[in-house]
Amino acid sequence: MSLRRRLLLYLLICAPLVWGVALWVSANRARLEVNELFDTEMIRLTRQVQATLRGNLGDEPASGGGNAGESDLRALAIAVWDAQGRLLLSDREGVELPLRRDASGFVDLELAGEPWRVYYLQSSAGEWLVAAGQKVEERDELVLGLTVSQLAPWLLVLPLLLLAMAWAVRRSLQPLEAMSSELKRRGPEELQPLSEQNAPQELQPLLTAMNGMFQRIDTMLQRERRFTADAAHELRTPLAVLRAQWDVLRRASNPAEREQAEIRLGTGLDRMDRLVTQMLALARVEASGAQLDLRDTASIDWRRVTEQAISDMLPLAERRDAELVCEWPADGTAPLPISGDPELLTVLLRNLLDNALRYAPAHATVWLVFTASELRVENQGEALTVEQLARLGERFYRPEGNQETGSGLGVSIVQRIAALHGLRLVYGPRSDGQGTMARLSRAA
Repeated sequence: MSLRRRLLLYLLICAPLVWGVALWVSANRARLEVNELFDTEMIRLTRQVQATLRGNLGDEPASGGGNAGESDLRALAIAVWDAQGRLLLSDREGVELPLRRDASGFVDLELAGEPWRVYYLQSSAGEWLVAAGQKVEERDELVLGLTVSQLAPWLLVLPLLLLAMAWAVRRSLQPLEAMSSELKRRGPEELQPLSEQNAPQELQPLLTAMNGMFQRIDTMLQRERRFTADAAHELRTPLAVLRAQWDVLRRASNPAEREQAEIRLGTGLDRMDRLVTQMLALARVEASGAQLDLRDTASIDWRRVTEQAISDMLPLAERRDAELVCEWPADGTAPLPISGDPELLTVLLRNLLDNALRYAPAHATVWLVFTASELRVENQGEALTVEQLARLGERFYRPEGNQETGSGLGVSIVQRIAALHGLRLVYGPRSDGQGTMARLSRAA
């Protein structure tokens, strides 16, 4: 069932129910008001009769008459009795009001099979008793007349009310229909946010959630396109080089030339392996960026992360005859306390050490220094120029003059992981102006 039909059904059910309850309350209220009005008139009538009794009554009962209105005569009754119980005055013939010597105030009776409401008033000296009565039916007719007078206009305007409710429901659902039409019209590549201007307050959370989803999908698609473009661009050259080296290897005519071709082919395969590994690591980091919630992560054990990263870098350090030195806070304080993903931080530390080893001269020393507020990776050698430092982090950028294989993605990976963990990465020379230092600290 559509939302419009559901709303109309609820209105068609609830509106008559609420109207019926209101009518019932109104009828009860009208009955109370009518009873109060007639009771007041009956009290006033009995007091007026009692005030005119002195000196105006004969020995025979008097009977009222006249042309005051046949309905009023049938619905009203007056009676007066003396101290001995004799009827002194009565304005009715047939059914008479009963004598009740001990009665005072209002009494509900049944006379000739019909309900009556009677008011008894005793004189101060007890010489007579005045009673005024009225049929309950007379009051019910008045209440019914008042109720019908209210019911008729409602019944007459009910069709107009239903049409107005249908128009109001349709008008209220127009923003939702407009949003549905726009979504149906869009193509798979149209992920621009929906306009929240002039949208009803009830649709604001939905629009915010949908726009956020569109943004996440767009970010994911851009990331996939960028990864595909980067892979297509960067793998083209290594594959062409490998093909050429393989052709050289097949055509090698002597052992020395064949050995040289095998070495070059192995170096090309190593570069290809490193490039693919780094690109997959970067794709994994970017894919986990929207899912990483630091509130759900545990505190990082930097000793375990460092042990794994250094273990992975030992073959490269041995090949370059470099020394890896790790320094911890001297006073035993916790090194750079943060929460995060240990595997991603292992990738971060491994890339920092990898860059430090590859861009340091042979037989150099690489320091990994932890303090309570930061992490530093330093190496020996010539300091990078200002232009080179400014370009660090660009994808596939590698400073010139280095003979080691690389893909130029390590710094990009480190920057992304650092941003996910609320860290800031800064490159610069060491304190003595030599070498390169990578500093990680909490972002301000």
